Amino acid sequence: MDIQQKTMDEYPTRKDSTPALLYRTCPVVWESGDGGPHDGPYTADELASYEAKGYAQTEALLTPDEVESYSAELRRLSQDQELKKDERVIVERSSDEVRSVFEVHKISKLFADLVSDPRVVGRARQILGGDVYVHQSRVNYKPGFGGGDFWWHSDFETWHAEDGMPAPRAASISIALTDNYAHNGALMIMPGSHKTFVSCVGETPEDHHRSSLKSQEIGVPDKHSLAVLADMHGIDVLTGPAGGATVFDSNCMHGSGGNITPFPRSNIFIVFNSVENTCTEPFAAPKPRPEFLGARDFTPVK
Repeated sequence: MDIQQKTMDEYPTRKDSTPALLYRTCPVVWESGDGGPHDGPYTADELASYEAKGYAQTEALLTPDEVESYSAELRRLSQDQELKKDERVIVERSSDEVRSVFEVHKISKLFADLVSDPRVVGRARQILGGDVYVHQSRVNYKPGFGGGDFWWHSDFETWHAEDGMPAPRAASISIALTDNYAHNGALMIMPGSHKTFVSCVGETPEDHHRSSLKSQEIGVPDKHSLAVLADMHGIDVLTGPAGGATVFDSNCMHGSGGNITPFPRSNIFIVFNSVENTCTEPFAAPKPRPEFLGARDFTPVK
């Protein structure tokens, strides 16, 4: 007699009164179906560095003309008053300025084409070992003199708890549309932190996404765990020119400071998840988040 048992949760979070540091149980760089590395733009040394640090940078993914085209599209979207009424648009806590536009590959044909660009999706396929789909996409805008901070977090913790992503077999690509300086809110990553899962405390409230997109309080790692990881791994500040890109593992501990300089910071952010790691029911939330935050269409990117 076969008895189907519920899949064991290897990354429990938001279920205990104390946080914990758990070892990652799955690969970082995955093999393709034939048992070897998947073809793509990265060299063997670059993949080894990604496996060790959890991220890889490319200085010039887009041309200057492409940067201007995508920047103009971002400006158009951020100034669209009708679009501001859409729940996929998030504005700053302290102003009416646009902070993020989600599901941007469904809103804009220009960004849809970028998702399937081999320079972009090819990196995800190579790291994740085969076909991928878009779990989430957005454009982020951090204006000068007031762009808010993003507190330390692991994306996978939220995607696991609230979207039902089974394992951290996902990768994000952040493409810079402005120069990233150490002083204008550049991305910070703890290199090597992707190999440790930080479980968080506190139950997930109903419709948690409505508040967490502006200021997250549940699913945030505790300060002691952050101090341990920072002491173990240090912190890299990922600066670079417009047109550059950073691909990073879904379990990397990362964040960014506020922007009090005159220099804005904006980027395109696309999350690719393996088609072999599609989302189930949430592991620690009453129901899945809306489709624009955690896709339920698992069609591979072509």
